[in-house]
Amino acid sequence: MCISQLLFFSFILSAHVANGETDTNTYSPWNAYSPRVADTTVFEGDGGSYHSWSSSNFPLLGESKVGAGILLLHPHGFVLPHYADSKKISYVLQGSCTVGMVSPSASKEKVVVIKEGDAIPIPIGLVSWWFNAGDSDTVIVFIGETSISQISGEMTYSFLTGTVGVLRGFSTEFISKAYNLNPNEANKLVENQTGGVAVKLSEGIQIPQPQNYAENYDEFASTLTTAVEFTSLEQVGLSFKHVKLGGNAVFQPAYVTDLVQVAYVIKGSGRVQFAGANGEKLLDATVKAGELFVVPRFVVAIEIADAQGMEYLSVLTSSKPVIWELSGKTSIWKAFSPVILQASLSVSPEFAHIFLANTVPMPTKIEL
Repeated sequence: MCISQLLFFSFILSAHVANGETDTNTYSPWNAYSPRVADTTVFEGDGGSYHSWSSSNFPLLGESKVGAGILLLHPHGFVLPHYADSKKISYVLQGSCTVGMVSPSASKEKVVVIKEGDAIPIPIGLVSWWFNAGDSDTVIVFIGETSISQISGEMTYSFLTGTVGVLRGFSTEFISKAYNLNPNEANKLVENQTGGVAVKLSEGIQIPQPQNYAENYDEFASTLTTAVEFTSLEQVGLSFKHVKLGGNAVFQPAYVTDLVQVAYVIKGSGRVQFAGANGEKLLDATVKAGELFVVPRFVVAIEIADAQGMEYLSVLTSSKPVIWELSGKTSIWKAFSPVILQASLSVSPEFAHIFLANTVPMPTKIEL
């Protein structure tokens, strides 16, 4: 069986909503572009919980073929081995996590440890398990591309073991023949698996430690964004940027033509505006920690932080994104000859000079 809809995160996860309370956004329900908090609890148990954004409540996810979810792992929480129908980037919001990965025909799992601020790409179909070896909760956000997923806009997970494991989908006869077991052994193989999705392991269990830590860590975890800098991202077909805006800082207006951007607000708050064809204002909304917003193709977006600043993760559905910037050092405006710029904007040469000289610089910090 499959666990569908990675949890639409209503940040019940108190670690990332101020004072442990879920913020109520001020967006208008009718605006398809408005930021959303996760709204679906896919699983909740002793080991942890998983929450997702539902495409039924956030149709733009399905239209853009992207999805997202939040994993909360309690100390000694263990997510059973599984695979998904989407490729994704996982980013550690809080704590640390031991991750085991098994590739096709691999003779041994690869084990890495990721901590707060680390990102790890997960190719489609890759089998992995996740374990919190620490003494406090671990929180991880997953953002992925769902163009070939079972449900567009949502990530569906299939577990190899547990109460929802794929083995439960087969009869005793098939299990017996596939694994060369007698019927009693076949029943035992399936029925002994009583935990589901995320379980809590006893403290005495020794989870595998990373092998050749530095080498494997570099292979799977990085703060870089593109496939040019991190070859594993080429496999996944995604990239990401980690943006930190200082108080009242702005991220310059830009648009993309060949990909979709999915942004998750890690800390702080701010405002975001979208502009579309015919000068239409598509969105003017406040965004807060724990909210997700999607920037579709061809839509120009600007983000401005509030006085306390804002930090967000943006996943792009291409390993080598092309971003068209309308401000900053690489602004498209600067490529125009003076006469074309003046004629297009209907301004004097003096004002055109001021306009170009005052274009917005890059934000306080951006990790690409």
